[in-house]
Amino acid sequence: MVRFREDQRFRQWWLLALLLVPVAPFAYGMYVQLVLGRKWGTKPISEAGLLVVGVLVLGVPVWFWFLRLITEVHDDAVHVHFIPLWRKRIIPIRDIRTAVAVTYRPLRDYGGWGIRWGPRGQAYNVSGDRGVQLELANGKRLLIGSQRPEELEAAIGRPRVL
Repeated sequence: MVRFREDQRFRQWWLLALLLVPVAPFAYGMYVQLVLGRKWGTKPISEAGLLVVGVLVLGVPVWFWFLRLITEVHDDAVHVHFIPLWRKRIIPIRDIRTAVAVTYRPLRDYGGWGIRWGPRGQAYNVSGDRGVQLELANGKRLLIGSQRPEELEAAIGRPRVL
């Protein structure tokens, strides 16, 4: 049974703006290539080159649009899945020593957002500065970013201390 589910996506305005900045020069380049190139009889880049640049310039923002972090707490495990970036990670409840809702500094503590490794352990986060810090039985730490960290902590419950 699923006790908690959260689906988060990269929707920060500054990230979307940053990803869309190359679209304007690309659109102008297409105009030069397809309209002025025919008029002048010359093309600044090959059609294959234009296709490769187009896939990169338009593909990266589309790819970010579809990225999502799904966190589920089942009766026996916590499931964390960064779709389509990474395989699902399943952490058995019995392997969790502690689960605490925390406020953290994404850039300083983990180097940003995504699947990150830092001095405080590994993190799965998409936005914001809140999450649940797990301490595992093997001593490793894992931060799961959440817009609802208190609910996530409560769903994990109070794992037994090993």
